[in-house]
Amino acid sequence: MSDKKKLSHLDASGNPVMVDVSDKKVTARTAIASGRVEFPSEVFGTLSEQDFLGKKGSIIQTAVIAGIQAVKKTSELIPLCHQINLSKVHIDIHPKENRLDIRCTVKCSERTGVEMEALTGVSVSALTIYDMCKALSHDIKISDIRLERKTGGKHDYRA
Repeated sequence: MSDKKKLSHLDASGNPVMVDVSDKKVTARTAIASGRVEFPSEVFGTLSEQDFLGKKGSIIQTAVIAGIQAVKKTSELIPLCHQINLSKVHIDIHPKENRLDIRCTVKCSERTGVEMEALTGVSVSALTIYDMCKALSHDIKISDIRLERKTGGKHDYRA
């Protein structure tokens, strides 16, 4: 590993630390993450026929709300994340062939980015979908959770 690239959450002794962002500039920052929940075709057919409504309510709308709540609690879930003031959280969930695609966009004006918040939003949305659908099948697969894009800070990123 080169001198430039090192794990930012470990000190020289290998102990976990929260990154000091006090000298960083406040900038507009955005992160977009995505993932998917894949279903057996017969399960997806049943869900589609029911407009993704289950006994517990709207599967998609419940997953959106759960994802938004999770974004707001990211610093409580991931020990070394900073608490940040969010300016936008938007989660889209769209049916495709035998799957639901999830996309989470998070924005803020801060000294640190919102990648973990966007990834957390996708993850909890996917877990909520699994929870609401597991009565139909446990053969549901959560996959492809990844950062699509981030802007602001030192480096922009696009997958």
